[in-house]
Amino acid sequence: MSLAEKICLSAAFLFFMTGLLTGIWKYRHMARSEDATSPVYVDIAHRSSLLYSFAALLLAAFSAHSVLADWVNTTAAVAALVFFAFAIGTYVIHGLLQDTDNQLRRPHRLGKRQLPSWVTGFFMLLLIVGEVGGALVLGAGAMLGIWQG
Repeated sequence: MSLAEKICLSAAFLFFMTGLLTGIWKYRHMARSEDATSPVYVDIAHRSSLLYSFAALLLAAFSAHSVLADWVNTTAAVAALVFFAFAIGTYVIHGLLQDTDNQLRRPHRLGKRQLPSWVTGFFMLLLIVGEVGGALVLGAGAMLGIWQG
């Protein structure tokens, strides 16, 4: 098994466990709430963790079939997975702080602090490049592998 596959499967496990644990957190809010709801970002953290766990499995499958060099696959996997983790972490932080129901609403806030206007846009640009770029490299390597062989 390649290093990229090992990293992807490890991330899938961590994201899945985060999804299960945030599900407990979500349930506790729902059980205590008169309208049986949880804070927006508690719900988003729960759902995104579960979805990213399966996305990490997909990246592992792409890694397994990719004909690209191991270091290319590993770099691409890490790029995507790091931003998956950052996204989940951001949702958990907003869920804990209950500081917003839309992290992209201006002015951007983190707790009681207002973030500089460029921070969120710059982070989103990096996230797009890391997630889409990493997935594109692994997917393209896998497509080359399955259609050439």
